[in-house]
Amino acid sequence: MADNIEHVITYWILWEKFHSPALAGFQVVSHWLPFLLFSLASGALADRYDCRRVIQAGQVLFMLVSAAWGVLFLTGSLQIWHACVLLVLHGCAGVLWGPAEQMMLHDFVGREALPSAVRLNATFKSLGVLCGPAVGSLLLLGLGPTGGIFANIAIYLPLTIFLFRTRYTGHRRDLSPARFGFRDTVRVLGEVRDDRLLVGMILLAGLGAFFVGASLQSTMPVFAQDLGAGNAGTTYGVLLFAAGAGGVVGGLVLEATGWIGASVPAAVLATVLYGASTVVFAVTDFYALALVMLVVSGVANLVATSTAQTVVQLRAPRAQRGRVLGLYGMSSSGLRLGSGFTVGAAGAVVGVHTSLALSAGMLCLAALLVWRLSTRAR
Repeated sequence: MADNIEHVITYWILWEKFHSPALAGFQVVSHWLPFLLFSLASGALADRYDCRRVIQAGQVLFMLVSAAWGVLFLTGSLQIWHACVLLVLHGCAGVLWGPAEQMMLHDFVGREALPSAVRLNATFKSLGVLCGPAVGSLLLLGLGPTGGIFANIAIYLPLTIFLFRTRYTGHRRDLSPARFGFRDTVRVLGEVRDDRLLVGMILLAGLGAFFVGASLQSTMPVFAQDLGAGNAGTTYGVLLFAAGAGGVVGGLVLEATGWIGASVPAAVLATVLYGASTVVFAVTDFYALALVMLVVSGVANLVATSTAQTVVQLRAPRAQRGRVLGLYGMSSSGLRLGSGFTVGAAGAVVGVHTSLALSAGMLCLAALLVWRLSTRAR
């Protein structure tokens, strides 16, 4: 939630001050490119060191970036180069603690309860994404950008303090962290390639990121205007809420009922449903149907990502779990850059509705190809 609050406040100030479309584009690139470049290295850190300290390092970097924004807002000295540096550092903070967080989940609950832990973690991340814009807007209006960004620092503190109090390190169930040289990190690519189920799940996550990824949120203003359901601003908020609520409600229902287990077919079918519901959302002119499809896509996306991530964790070699999770993060997050081309750039040529529908349709086909790869693996 704190991550999203910072985006709400800083993106608003940057647009108000500079009115730069190029800077707005850099905001997206700076957030996801570090995942593509540094996720493997982050996984290596999680493999080698106490995951509590790796996560805390990421949290401290988040807080320092928020504090730097606050000082620049307070002094009125913000320049574009300041913004670019802080945006990149914020993206690096997100990369730093991603694999370590997943290893902590495994250490907390073990293999048997891991699917539940991953699903609940994904559900509450969806809740944070859902609440972040609302809380960020309240802080922006109530305290102003300077007070709001300083207040946001406090939201990082509970997790940071908790990690001083827990005995779990991310390695307790494995007795000790793996020791290796960082030159060995890239070798994980060759070492896991023979496990087709593992590779298939990493590919599946990357396909979802590449073909749809962050494009739903970035193109939502277009759909809010075109659906024509009263005030465009209100429609925009409702559409965003529907997309986020699908992940939250779906995750809680699935966890309570246990309907879907951690299996490759479940991940593939959920990805196909995610793509198909996105296609319907892209082409429909009916506001009510669009809302339903966003909720469905939110549920399907949560099932697909949490299931794929669980399979990756369970199949990753113990000594390489962090690096494999880094590879998964590089695919599932770093390849979100691709949706800027498959939906955004293509939308400038054929229209956003058409580009999103075609891209989501390609996701369905690609997911079925992954299923075929997984079947051969058996």
